[in-house]
Amino acid sequence: MSETHEYDVVVIGAGPVGENVAQYAIEGTDLTATLVEGELYGGECSYWACIPSKALLRPVAVADTTAHLQGVATAEIEPEGLLARRDSWVGGRDDSGQVRWAEDLGITAVRGHARLVGEREVEVTDDGSPVRLRARHAVVLATGSEPVVPPPFADVHPWGSRDATAVAEVPGRLVVVGGGVVAVEAATWMAALGSEVTMLVRGETLLAGQEPFAGAVVAQALQAKGVDVRLSTSATGCRRPDARDTGVGRVHGGPVTVVTDDGEVEADEVLVATGRRPRLGDVGLDAVGLTPDDVLEGRLPEWLHAVGDASGEAPLTHWGKYRARVLGDAIAAAATGRGPLPVPDGAPVPQVVYTDPQVARVGMTEAEAREAGHDVEVAEVPFAQVGGAALLRDDAPGRAKLVVDRKGGLVRGATFVGTDAGQLLHAATIAIIGRVPVHMLRHAVPSFPDVTEVWLRLLEALPVDLRRP
Repeated sequence: MSETHEYDVVVIGAGPVGENVAQYAIEGTDLTATLVEGELYGGECSYWACIPSKALLRPVAVADTTAHLQGVATAEIEPEGLLARRDSWVGGRDDSGQVRWAEDLGITAVRGHARLVGEREVEVTDDGSPVRLRARHAVVLATGSEPVVPPPFADVHPWGSRDATAVAEVPGRLVVVGGGVVAVEAATWMAALGSEVTMLVRGETLLAGQEPFAGAVVAQALQAKGVDVRLSTSATGCRRPDARDTGVGRVHGGPVTVVTDDGEVEADEVLVATGRRPRLGDVGLDAVGLTPDDVLEGRLPEWLHAVGDASGEAPLTHWGKYRARVLGDAIAAAATGRGPLPVPDGAPVPQVVYTDPQVARVGMTEAEAREAGHDVEVAEVPFAQVGGAALLRDDAPGRAKLVVDRKGGLVRGATFVGTDAGQLLHAATIAIIGRVPVHMLRHAVPSFPDVTEVWLRLLEALPVDLRRP
């Protein structure tokens, strides 16, 4: 018979999202919570995704800037130093600090693989005997996501995103399959490390779903770094006679041949970056009469919740953490009988792609806004037109775009592509969530000569009637 422990809240998955749910569900109360994790506390983001990738990308961006800035010698990437910086940021994948953080907040840390086994009941298996956890109020699925590996690559041990961020052996020739965020970021640092990178992109542009100019600017930048970007090219097959699991970040066996609809590509390694899906297949949904579709469509009993990547919402750490804070507070409110904190409708999703130049976007694209039925005006300006942006590097590549609803003059979306463009994004996020009309934004005065002047240029590019109350 399994040992049973009872808590008010049981959270499955101890990444940043799970941590936030547990924290907000119990803070300021007498409630109890446990975090269950089968791998590392801190999750994918801390050890395999956001943190190591940005640790790799920042030096690459700085070095690239020196090549485009008169008055400074061009810096060179030191591969060993770059990988050492990455290693220092993931801390040897030692999660003891994350465990201490949870325990200091009064959250119980439990290691092992968790599965639902009944209403409000979770069984955890590890090396020892199974442990049964019972939730008085809520069970939360914060299990994240897992990579999608298309059938042509299933048997060749391709690299996934973990291999790319944990790179230990730099392949001489690397094929990247995909044109999304993981693909373009990984292509950036792998090229900097010395790989001859070829990107196979099924669509007509990189970063599908962004404003079209974003993908075009990033493609030009990658090509300038020596990356062979092949658009409208589908990978239809893959051969690797000597495929071996040699460990994360190491070349997985012998040479690989990727078959495309435009011929074959030979490489030493292939990185499959074709998306991720919510990790819901091994959490015991069937034990409570549910399917993954029930989770993704919100058909859940009142005691069960999904948040972060597991919910099917935007697969971004910061968005998952925000939704986790909202959910944690709602669980605490229901358990203690107080009213939940108000949550505004339509909070926009911000995202930064850390290529060089960066792509920063929040809210709707122009196409999305029109499809939603909004009567919109758009303003676009080149980054080089803004003095503060031009001072950042001599060629100042990129563009900025504002999507404004004529009804009320409200910002529906903003996209910035340029050097350190991510620093411009939060102002746009505030403008959208605060419902600040553009005639008021005119009175938010940017400093001179700063890149934030792009806001002034965008507002001036709008019709005059929108700039007036």
